[in-house]
Amino acid sequence: MAKDLVVMLVAIAVVLSVAFIIGCQYDEQCGFRLGLGEVRCITVEDYVDKMKAGWVGQMAGVGWGGPTEFKFKGQIIPEDRMPQWEPELINQFRQDDIYVEMTFLRTLELHGFDCSIHQAGIDFANSGYRLWHANRNGRDNLRKGIAPPDSGHPEFNKHADDIDYQIEADYAGLIAPGLPNVAIKLGEKFGRLMNYGDGLYGGQFVGGMYAEAFFEYDMIKIVEAGLKCIPKDSQYAECIRDVLAWYRQNPDDWEKTWQLINDKYHLNTAYRRFSCSGPKGEFNIDAKINGAYIVMGLLYGKGDPDKTIIISTRCGQDSDCNPSNSGGILFTTIGFKNLPDKFKSALNPEGKFSHTPYNFPTLVEVSKKLVRQAVKRAGGQMGKNAKGEEVFIIPVQKPKPTKLEQCWEAGPIANSRFTEEEMAQIKVPEESSNN
Repeated sequence: MAKDLVVMLVAIAVVLSVAFIIGCQYDEQCGFRLGLGEVRCITVEDYVDKMKAGWVGQMAGVGWGGPTEFKFKGQIIPEDRMPQWEPELINQFRQDDIYVEMTFLRTLELHGFDCSIHQAGIDFANSGYRLWHANRNGRDNLRKGIAPPDSGHPEFNKHADDIDYQIEADYAGLIAPGLPNVAIKLGEKFGRLMNYGDGLYGGQFVGGMYAEAFFEYDMIKIVEAGLKCIPKDSQYAECIRDVLAWYRQNPDDWEKTWQLINDKYHLNTAYRRFSCSGPKGEFNIDAKINGAYIVMGLLYGKGDPDKTIIISTRCGQDSDCNPSNSGGILFTTIGFKNLPDKFKSALNPEGKFSHTPYNFPTLVEVSKKLVRQAVKRAGGQMGKNAKGEEVFIIPVQKPKPTKLEQCWEAGPIANSRFTEEEMAQIKVPEESSNN
């Protein structure tokens, strides 16, 4: 009997040892961890370094590409028409490509991640900057009392597939490292203010790429991670898959891939006639073709900051927004400390982003505040690694895309309207007039 008991106790000990080994893994960033399932870890210091670089990358891309915006439509920008980079161009404090998304950050800062979509709409309605396309239509709807999500529905917004949320979605990934579902949900709250279908998916795709860029350097994997955040049957996903396939066929000839994109997604009326994006003709502000140009920079830039921004710019159309996205994603992988000096030496820390309470240091601080909330809400936690450094311990998430919707056969409206009390909170600043 005693012998049997010893054998049983030894067996139990072996089982417990195996369970401990499985549950307790060692990682340089995480240190020992037990029972948390599959996780990713990043030190707070590394997170801040990469997040800062992501914001700088946006500023670099929009500053460098700014002079070319919509001056080359349906054509590649000639190499000799590409502007020259000057370090002072980093100080982009009056660009809608950047400061609009800070309205969303401010809502999160003041009201938290559980804020209602109506609160998000009220804050956007009260914004004081000029807007265009889906943004303008969405904000006009909000000011008339059409609350989200109807403010971005094709029934009320004929620009629902435009690029707008795509250019503003960087924030969603920069405060959600390794948390694609956070970026997706933020799109459902803020992207719905002005977009629908492919217009919404473009922002969720961008947010998903940023979320992955904190842990991954391979641009193909980063793009594929973004794809997992949107419905696979959408035209947007089809377009990005095409770019990946054409890149693999023509890995050293970005202009050939550009032509294939232009033929199918710009010149092909079978695609453009369905898009809720306007106006038509040479001018193309549709989210998916401009999203393709983001990916072009990431893939063909091959990790080089200059090449990435230049290629996304030279693809044309919205040629400051697209390099802003690709620059931000790439710079996130690089980190602020490792950026070429020319992209940070002239950064003015006191420059205030127009229509926001933020300068660069306070922008960094609010991002640091919000990321802690995002990690905790996702079931993650703070810890210390073997070096004693504070780390984010982040559960690995399987992306859960929103359901497929297409603007040309849109689903029913939500009949969402602001209440009288909510309308009383909307005070339209005179300076926000587009006239």
